[in-house]
Amino acid sequence: MRSPVTPDPEVGQGPVDEFDWIARCLAPLAAGAPGALGLLDDAAVVTPRPGYDLVLSKDALVEGVHFLSADPMDEVARKLLRVNLSDLAAKGAEPFGYMLAVAWPAERGWDQRAAFARGLGEDQIVFGLSLLGGDTVSTPGPVTASLTILGWAPHGRMVRRSTARPGDILLVSGTIGDGTLGLDAARGIASDLTGPEIAWLATRYRRPEPRLALIEGLREHASAAADVSDGLVADAGRIATASKVALSLDLDQLPLSQAAAHWLATQPDQRVARLALATGGDDYEIVCTAAPEQVKPLIEAAAAAGLDLTPIGRVEAGQGVVVFEAAGLVTVDRAGYRHP
Repeated sequence: MRSPVTPDPEVGQGPVDEFDWIARCLAPLAAGAPGALGLLDDAAVVTPRPGYDLVLSKDALVEGVHFLSADPMDEVARKLLRVNLSDLAAKGAEPFGYMLAVAWPAERGWDQRAAFARGLGEDQIVFGLSLLGGDTVSTPGPVTASLTILGWAPHGRMVRRSTARPGDILLVSGTIGDGTLGLDAARGIASDLTGPEIAWLATRYRRPEPRLALIEGLREHASAAADVSDGLVADAGRIATASKVALSLDLDQLPLSQAAAHWLATQPDQRVARLALATGGDDYEIVCTAAPEQVKPLIEAAAAAGLDLTPIGRVEAGQGVVVFEAAGLVTVDRAGYRHP
């Protein structure tokens, strides 16, 4: 018997019928959510969870901007779901469900659309959520997919960007710079790296790991948080802007993976290269702040969940982000990725 979240694998012939794709590939993804009504209605029903707030976020992926045209569609679907889950993780919210909208060009046939649904189905099992509804349309342009994620946080305890305070410590999870190096690896233009490092970095780019294991620790100990999508400096800056504070970020404390450290060691200008890792984006780690007395329990909570949290700076009175290293201040011309 097919799993309730395993889309129909049969490959159709000829043009793809929208409603056939929904019925055969997307409806199985809604099987675990009674409020999705089997995707047979124009809306879903979400019953409030007593004592919790419903947290919503939305991200979109566009072919040629957020993923490569040659990327497998199941990996694109996983990335779409995971970058949205990363937003929930930064808010201290547990996943509940999602709404999906996809615009398909005609040349993306049944097999690719079925692969997209398969990727969603496999990650739904991993992360414990269901499809609630959405829309699918045709487009003459590139594949465009948008996802609205829903999660629960105990009432009044969603972790915000706007609540960092002077004296807090700035921390970041995992390692930074793998996303930007992974994009080069996926494009086949990575240099000064071994074959295994290139493969690992490309996977990090295509299949980020949302830091959902940090949810409890952030709610208990962090004063503010954001996920690192556009670049560490840029996303730390969004905490500074929302909280009306200044952040000082020590570039020498940037946590690096073995692959990123190897790449950095080959670069002629260490300052420029390290700054490129801190501003490149697509890491989907969590940058957060915590009062000094909360830093140790926050780091311990992360470690208990199998994650590293590294102190990388401080919160101060003022505004903006100041980046420095042992040799002095670092000029930042571009804090992170910006859409034109």
